[in-house]
Amino acid sequence: MSISRRDIEEVYGLENWGAGYFSVSRRGHLMVHVLPGQGHGVDTKAIVDTLSAQGIYPPLLLRFPQMITSQIKRLHEAFARAIAEGGYHGQYRGVFPMKVNQGKEVVAQIMRAGREYDYGLEVGSKPELATALALHDNPHALLICNGLKDETFLELALYGRMLGKLLVIVLENLGELEGIIRVARRARVKPLLGIRVKLVSRGSGKWEEGGGELAKFGLSIGEVLQAVETLTEHGLRDSLKMLHFHLGSQVTDIRRIKNAVREAARIYAKLYKSGVGLEYLNVGGGLGIDYDGSQTPSDSSINYTMQEYANNVVYTIKEICEQEGTRQPTIVSESGRAVVAHHSLLVINVHRAVHPPQPFKDGRPDAELPQIILSLTELLAQLTPKTYRESFHDAIELQEELFSLFNLGYLSLEDWARGEALFWEVCRKATHYARRAEDVSDDFQLLQKQLAAKYVCNFSVFQSVPDFWAIKQLFPIIPIHRLNEMPSVSATLGDITCDSDGKIDRFVDLKDVKEMLEFHPLDTSPYHLAILFLGAYQDIIGDFHNLFGTVHEALVTVDAEGAPKIEQVIPGDTVADVLQYVRYDGKELLRRFTNQVKMHARAGTLPKRLAQRLLTGYRRSFQAYTYLVP
Repeated sequence: MSISRRDIEEVYGLENWGAGYFSVSRRGHLMVHVLPGQGHGVDTKAIVDTLSAQGIYPPLLLRFPQMITSQIKRLHEAFARAIAEGGYHGQYRGVFPMKVNQGKEVVAQIMRAGREYDYGLEVGSKPELATALALHDNPHALLICNGLKDETFLELALYGRMLGKLLVIVLENLGELEGIIRVARRARVKPLLGIRVKLVSRGSGKWEEGGGELAKFGLSIGEVLQAVETLTEHGLRDSLKMLHFHLGSQVTDIRRIKNAVREAARIYAKLYKSGVGLEYLNVGGGLGIDYDGSQTPSDSSINYTMQEYANNVVYTIKEICEQEGTRQPTIVSESGRAVVAHHSLLVINVHRAVHPPQPFKDGRPDAELPQIILSLTELLAQLTPKTYRESFHDAIELQEELFSLFNLGYLSLEDWARGEALFWEVCRKATHYARRAEDVSDDFQLLQKQLAAKYVCNFSVFQSVPDFWAIKQLFPIIPIHRLNEMPSVSATLGDITCDSDGKIDRFVDLKDVKEMLEFHPLDTSPYHLAILFLGAYQDIIGDFHNLFGTVHEALVTVDAEGAPKIEQVIPGDTVADVLQYVRYDGKELLRRFTNQVKMHARAGTLPKRLAQRLLTGYRRSFQAYTYLVP
C-alpha cells in the first residue's frame, strides 16, 4: 500500500526533528541536505548501494562534514544577531569541547569551518591537549583547558602560552592553584587563568547533575574569593581572565539557562567591581538539540531554538552588567552537541525478524488431542469483540495449566508447541479487538508490546548507540528506503550482541515515547534503517562488547551543483584489530591453533587437505569485519 510523503513524515516525525537536514524523495528514499532546506539532497540508499558494491557493507556510519560547517555558522550568526539587536558591547567566542567528538576528521572540519569566526577548542585531558596544541593555529581563537590537571598537563598548557596561543587554564578546584603557580614559576611563563564556579542554579534533563552546588568540578563562592586572594599574594591577580560555569549537557529548559546566566553574570560583575580584571564569561555547554521534535523540556527535546538560546545569554548578561555598571565581557560558550550531533547517521541492515509463535498443526485429529489443547482451540473460536477481555484472562490461566502439565510429563513436545501457538493466537485476536475498542488498559498495552516483532539488526548498541543503553537517550530512527510504502509491522530493534540489553525499545514521538516503531515487512531484499544524530559522544564512548568493533565510515560531501561525492572511506575494525585492543597477539593465537591442527593431522583424525583448509580459513578470519557480512 502506497503512502504520501507527508504521511510517512508524520509516522516517523521527520519534519519535527529533522531541522531541515532530512526529507523523503519521491522514490521513498531518505534524503540528507547538508544545508537546512537545501534543494539538493544526498540519497542515502544510493550511497549505501554504491559502497556495498565496493564490499563496504552495513553497519556503516555516514558522515556529512558540511553539516558541521552549517551548524558552526548558525551558532555564530545567532550570537552575532543577538549582540547586534541587543546593543551588546562585547563579543562572542565559541569553543568546541573535544570530549564530544575527538575524531580526526571531525576536528579537522571544525578547525576549517571555524577559522573565520575565531572558533577555538576546549580540552579536558592530556591526550586532548596534546592534539589541540598541534591543531590550534589561530592566535585569536581560544584554547581552554578544563578538567583535573597534573604537572605534565600544566607544562603542556604553558607550552601553548609560549607559542602565543590564547590558552586559558581553568581552575576546577582550589587544590589545583598551588600546582599552577609552581609550574608557571618554574617555566617562567605568566598563565592566563579562569575559575569554574559552582552555581546554585541547576540545569535540566538527563545531565542535570553536571551542574549545581554538588557538582564534582568547580569552586564555591568562598573558594573563589580564596583563589583571588592567593593569586593576589603571588602577583598573579591580573592573570585571572575568565569566569566559567557549566550546567550540564543538553539542558532542556531555557528558564534554567537564563537563571544560571543571571547568577553567573552577577558573580562576574561583583568580581570585576572588586578589581579582578575578568574579560571572559564562559557559559559552558548545555545548548541542546531536539531529538524528538516536540519542542518541550522533556529529556529528549528542548523548549528553545538556537537563536532563543543566544538571545537569552546575551540579553541577560547585558542586563546584569548595566545594573552593576561593569564592562560587558566577551561571551564564551562550549557548545559541542549542537555543532556535531546532526552530521552522522548509522545505517544498519535488519538480519531477521523474531515473532511470537505462529499457528502450529501436527495433523492429528481432535480426538487424539489433550483436553487443554481443545480448550484453547474452543476459546480462540469463541473470542469476540464483546468477550476479548475475559477470553484473554482465561487464556492466561490455560497457559499456566499447559506449562504445568508439560513439566509434569503429561504433554508431548507437539502438544506444547500447539498449545503455545494457540495461546499467542488468542492474544493477537484479543489485542486486535482491544485496539478497535480503544482499550488502553495496562494489560493490553503490555500485551501489544509483547506481540511486537523484534527486528534483529546487524550492529551493536554498545558500540554505536551507547547512550541508549546507558541512559535511554532517544535517537530518531527511520528506514532509508521503502518510504513510499505504508509500514505495517510494529517492532523493537535488537542488536547482534549476546546481551539482553542490546536492544532499542524506546522511540521518539511528538507526544510521548513509543515502545515500538512501525517498519516494513521483510522480503528477500536487504532492509536498511538509519539511526540519526549520532555525531555527539557516541563515537568515542562506544565499547567493544562481544568484541564488535568500530564500523565502516564514509565521508560524503555535496558539490556546488548538488552532486554527492564519497570523499573518504575508513574501514571498520577487523578481528585482528579488536583482538589487539584486549592484548591478544594474533601471531601467538595462530601458533596455538596451528599446533592443535598439526596434532590432529599427525594423529590421523584430520586429513592433511582439510588441515590446510582450516589453517587458511583461520588466517583469513583475522582480516574479517567483526559484523555480519552478506
